[in-house]
Amino acid sequence: MSKESLPLLGATEIRRLAEELGIRPTKTLGQNFVIDGNTIRRIVAAAKVDPSETVLEVGPGLGSLTLGIMDAAAKVVAVEIDPPLAKRLPQTMAEFRPGREDDLTVILSDAMKVTELPGEPTSLVANLPYNVAVPVVLHLLEHFPSIRNGLVMVQDEVADRMAATPGNKIYGVPSVKGAWYGTMRKAGVIGMNVFWPAPKIHSGLVGFTRDKDRSDAPDRKEVFAIIDAAFAQRRKTLRAALSGWAGSGARAEQILVAAGIDPKERGEKLDIEQYIDIARAAQAVPAQAPASEA
Repeated sequence: MSKESLPLLGATEIRRLAEELGIRPTKTLGQNFVIDGNTIRRIVAAAKVDPSETVLEVGPGLGSLTLGIMDAAAKVVAVEIDPPLAKRLPQTMAEFRPGREDDLTVILSDAMKVTELPGEPTSLVANLPYNVAVPVVLHLLEHFPSIRNGLVMVQDEVADRMAATPGNKIYGVPSVKGAWYGTMRKAGVIGMNVFWPAPKIHSGLVGFTRDKDRSDAPDRKEVFAIIDAAFAQRRKTLRAALSGWAGSGARAEQILVAAGIDPKERGEKLDIEQYIDIARAAQAVPAQAPASEA
C-alpha cells in the first residue's frame, strides 16, 4: 500500500475517538482537530520531512497529524499535555499503522516545560494552540539545537507576524526573535472547515530553517532583552525606547552610534543582525551614564 493510500483520521474517526474518551475540545488547550486527510498530506509535504528524520510533534491530539508525519519520518516524538489524549495515541498508532508503534514516543508534558527529549529530533511539525504558538516555537528552538527545520500551523495573522520582515507594519518581537534561529517563511493558509470544531479564523503555515550560526554572537538573553525594549514602545526612537535597558538615553545613544545605527531610528526597521550589533556594542560602552545626560 502506497503512503498516499494509507488511512488517515477523518471526521468520523475523530468524533468516534473523542466520544470514546469523553473529550470535548477546549479553547483553554486550543484544541481544534484536523479532520481532512488531504490537509494532513499537504502539511507533511510542505514540511519536507526526510525519511531518516525523527520529528518532534507538539499537541498531537487524537493523532490526525501524527499518522501523516509517521508516514514520512523514521520516528515521531509527540508531546501532549492532555493525559487521556497522550494515553490513547499509541493505541491509535497501533490501529492505523500496525508495526510502527515502536517508532512513536509520547511525552505527557506541557511543551513549555520540556527541556529533554529521547533521541535528537531534527524537525518540528505541529498544529500549535493559537494562544501559545510563538512561545512554544521559541522555547523548543532554544532548548533543542538538533531541530534544523520544520513547519508549524498557527493562527494566520500570527504566521504573518512570524515571517514578517523589517519595515512591515506587522514586524515585531516574534519576527525578530524567530530570525535569531534562522529563516521563517509563510508556507500557506489553511481554511476553517478542515477542523473540528471549526475555528473562527484561518490558520497559517510557517516553515523554518535553522541556518544561522550564533556561536560568536552575544548572549541570546541580552539580545532578546534589547528586542523586547525596542518593541515595548515601538513608536519611540531607539534612543528613547532603549534608555531603560541602557540605563540612560545618553548611553543608549552611545551604544547605537557605536553599532552604526541612527539613534532616531525605530526598532521596527532593524533586522536581527542589527540587534546583535547593539548587544555587541553595549559590551564596550561603560554602564555608568555620562554626567551630561539629557
